Amino acid sequence: MKTLTTTDALAQFCTEAREHDYVTIDTEFLRERTYYSKLCLIQLAMPGDTDDNAVLVDPLAEGLSLEPLYELFRDTSVVKVFHAARQDLEIFFVQAGVFPDPLFDTQVAAMVCGFGEQVGYETLVRRIAKATVDKTSRFTDWSRRPLTDAQKTYALADVTHLRKIYEFLSAQLVKTNRTHWVQEEIGILTHADTYIIQPQNAWKRVKTRTAAPKFLAIMRELARFREAFAQERNIPRNRVFKDDALVELASTKPRSHGDLGKSRLLLREARRGDIADGILKAIADGVNCPAEDAPKVSRKDDKQQVNPALADLLRVLLKAKTETSGVAPKLIATASDLDAMASGQRDVAALSGWRHEVFGEDALRLCNGEIALAAKGANVTIVPI
Repeated sequence: MKTLTTTDALAQFCTEAREHDYVTIDTEFLRERTYYSKLCLIQLAMPGDTDDNAVLVDPLAEGLSLEPLYELFRDTSVVKVFHAARQDLEIFFVQAGVFPDPLFDTQVAAMVCGFGEQVGYETLVRRIAKATVDKTSRFTDWSRRPLTDAQKTYALADVTHLRKIYEFLSAQLVKTNRTHWVQEEIGILTHADTYIIQPQNAWKRVKTRTAAPKFLAIMRELARFREAFAQERNIPRNRVFKDDALVELASTKPRSHGDLGKSRLLLREARRGDIADGILKAIADGVNCPAEDAPKVSRKDDKQQVNPALADLLRVLLKAKTETSGVAPKLIATASDLDAMASGQRDVAALSGWRHEVFGEDALRLCNGEIALAAKGANVTIVPI
């Protein structure tokens, strides 16, 4: 097993990789103690049936630059193949502002090809590559050096089996004329907005049943402070304070350090110092927020507007479409998509792009009363009205 620890060695590998149609890529990282992922290992493999043209890259090696890899990412003549690429892409985007182009994600492709929702790498290795993956090193500390032989073997398998998986899935996509479906999904994965979290929008990630504008204003300011604080110090946002504490603070509106000490859910470290000061200022800003500037819950999220009978019919239609197309249901439409459509909304993902071909066109016809659904044996059929 080759481990590259110098820029020259990495550059040589990347030069050789450019002679091929694709290269498979994976990473190992840690994120438990940081806001941003700490890149600990990169695995790369060129086409082939052996481990001879697969390598490990140690990004923690002193003096090693990843620029040769980024140049490979920019080379549009070579497909960069990942499995479940989102977290890998976030690392490279945050560190270097670069996305692999073109990109192929085998998890997305597998969902399109009928392997189910968010199918795991081990499942694809077993079903397509007819091999197994040793999972014993999955939860090890990848930042510790030296890496063990078991760690290296596990890491390398993440890109060597990926070659057969890619070749099989890409051929299936061509055969079924669904390559453009995967490309649409990858367009989302390679969009900067997917990975940029603006502190002022962080409140939208916090779950709450309260829609009062004043409460939401306080929650917005607390979430804004927490996100900015975590980003600046590169610590997990839950290390500042957790979501349940945020909701509690927005409800109780403490005004002093003494009030913070009465919180049931706030971490001890957050009751003093910079975090406590930031919390009190955020609450004050939320309390003093003018009514016209307070966030409001969109009426499109109001479940009371949903036509429950129509929502049920859309679910039946979706099930019928997934059975005939073989595409994972959640990849076509989520439960919230169906409820949104049943409440009259039309600006939903399920009604655009390749999803419109598979489901959206008939879903709109169903909503408009132009078709009905009928049971025919074990199948559901569409009946024009």
